[in-house]
Amino acid sequence: MGIEVERKFAVGKLPEFEVPGARLRQGYVTRGSGTEVRLRQADAVHTVTVKTGSGLVRGETEVELTAAQFEALWPTTEGARLEKTRHTLDQDGHTYFVDVYDGALAGLLTVEVEFPDAGAAAAFVPPDWFGAELTGRSEYGNRSLAVDGLPADGPNG
Repeated sequence: MGIEVERKFAVGKLPEFEVPGARLRQGYVTRGSGTEVRLRQADAVHTVTVKTGSGLVRGETEVELTAAQFEALWPTTEGARLEKTRHTLDQDGHTYFVDVYDGALAGLLTVEVEFPDAGAAAAFVPPDWFGAELTGRSEYGNRSLAVDGLPADGPNG
């Protein structure tokens, strides 16, 4: 199992960018356990990902699926789905994944940054267009958003 080191932020003010986005739909098979099983379709790419742990450093294993395998498993995610457009920006020596959510989550904008290790994550200084940090706030994890919707206090509250 690989390790994912990631920080997540609300987007304070979306910068101007000319990067096309990938349409994502994702759903979650497990609910309420320490293990997260996610199905994701990103344009024509289908994956199943198992994540363990929480917060800054998590275990992660991802396997590509055929479209038929994905569609066979997709019904198991009923009631735990979300859709978004992901824009990938390379700036300041980092890759930023900007997510623009749709449906019941419309209006939510987040940005994720992955790092090689926890030290690099701790040293990261967010650019001015980043808003409140959401790392470790379980209510802003995608599984929680898919199941529970937007928290009442908002990402900056």
